[in-house]
Amino acid sequence: MASDMVLYWGSGSPPCWRVQVVLEEKKLQGYKSKLLSFEKGEHKSAEVLALNPRGQLPTFKDGTTVINESLGICLYLENKYKTKGTQLICDDPKEYAAVYQKILESNNIIQRIGDIMQYSRRVPESERTEAGLQRLMEALSEELKFWEGYVQKMGAGSHIAVKNFTMADAVIFPIIAALFRFGVSQDKYPNLAKYYNSVKSRPSIQATWPPHWKENPDAVMDMLKNV
Repeated sequence: MASDMVLYWGSGSPPCWRVQVVLEEKKLQGYKSKLLSFEKGEHKSAEVLALNPRGQLPTFKDGTTVINESLGICLYLENKYKTKGTQLICDDPKEYAAVYQKILESNNIIQRIGDIMQYSRRVPESERTEAGLQRLMEALSEELKFWEGYVQKMGAGSHIAVKNFTMADAVIFPIIAALFRFGVSQDKYPNLAKYYNSVKSRPSIQATWPPHWKENPDAVMDMLKNV
């Protein structure tokens, strides 16, 4: 079963991490794990490109089935192995809707982070301004305020969408963890901080914690300190 699976991934990448969490939650340990370096360009290797023409991670193979989008991989694993491990998609229609709402809404955070990361890469240096970058930071801050409210509304002891750990948490937790790693203040977003510090002790999260974060646990960067 799991021995027929291959996951190509990069350390600290939220899309890769969410797939790893789902594999753990579904008790599918034993898959072939291929950790690649973004810095060395290993995600553009011939081996990866043969499966994923975009040369992106995660890239996933289960027997003859190849999936190269993280949400697609996660949903595929939940559907194919529904009776194994943790049930990550709820049966109750209201809870099902809440989980999918949060899964899809997480793309808003990813987009805001992407806008900030691409600013220095795609905007010519002569055209970059502090004001332009600050506008992008403020857009991410406004988005995180929504999530602050979501967590507060759920109340103590609940997860991001419903009371139990679901696919929404597997998808969203790696994003929140990355935000704090890159300098977002836990003091400014206390509800998200409380959620983060509660969920990070979950076995599936600890088992898949990014290797280079483990090596340098206190190396918080300041890229997002103004968010």
